[in-house]
Amino acid sequence: MRGRIRGQYGASLALVAVLGLQGCLSQGVGNFFGTNGVDTMTTGSITSQATPLAAPSHSGGMVPQISIDPGITNSKQMYAAVTDNGISLPEVPYKEMDQRFVRRIVPNITGEAPGTIVVDTRNRYLYLVQEGNEAIRYGVGVGKEGFAWQGRAVIQYKKEWPVWTPPAEMVARKPELQKYANGMEPGAMNPLGARAMYIFKDGRDTLFRIHGSPEWKSIGTQASSGCIRLINQDVIDLYNRVRPGSPIVVL
Repeated sequence: MRGRIRGQYGASLALVAVLGLQGCLSQGVGNFFGTNGVDTMTTGSITSQATPLAAPSHSGGMVPQISIDPGITNSKQMYAAVTDNGISLPEVPYKEMDQRFVRRIVPNITGEAPGTIVVDTRNRYLYLVQEGNEAIRYGVGVGKEGFAWQGRAVIQYKKEWPVWTPPAEMVARKPELQKYANGMEPGAMNPLGARAMYIFKDGRDTLFRIHGSPEWKSIGTQASSGCIRLINQDVIDLYNRVRPGSPIVVL
C-alpha cells in the first residue's frame, strides 16, 4: 500500500492542483520571534504581543521561556512518513519549507483562552492556545482574495479521512471532475487530506473547514477557496488536540 501510494504521489500532484482551489467547498519571517524577541501577530491595524516569563539570552537580551516537546519541536519526527488508518503519507521535506511555517510552540499572543483556535490569515498562522500563556503555532494556507471568511465560530464536528465532493458548479466548469460527483474516496491525494474540522456559526454550516492537504508547498500562500489548509501531519496533530465545540476566531 505504502509503495503504491508513494509511486503515485508525484503523478497525482497535477490533479491535486486542479482540485486545490475549491477543494474545501465540499459537501459531506525566519525565526518565529520578531527582532525584539517577541512573537507578534498583526491583523489589519491591530498588533498584539504576549508578555510571558523571560530569561536572559546569550546576547544579553530577554527571550520568552517556552515548553520543549519533541512532538512539536522536532521537525524530523513531526514530518516523518506515517501510515494512518491504512493510508500512507509521505515524509514532508521540512528543510525545503519556509521555516516560519514549521510547527512550533510560541508565546500566546492572541489574548484568547486555552482551547481556542486563532487563525491569522494575514500572516498565515493558526494558533491553538495552551495553558501557561503558550500556543502551538502551525503554518497554513488560506483563501484567495474574495474567498475569505472571518469571524468567531465553533468547530461543530470533525472527521478522519473525509470524502471530498466537488460542488456542482465546479463540476460544470471542470467536466473532468464528473467522476467525483458522488465523492472522492479518502486517500493521500484527497483535497481534504487526512482530517477535516467543520466550522459552524450560530448553528449553521459556514461551508469553511480546517483540513489537511498533500500540497505542502501551498502552506503560507493564498491557495484555497477560503478553507484553512495544513500539512497532513500538522492537521492530524491539531485534530487530536481539538474537541467538537472548540471556539475558533478567524482574523
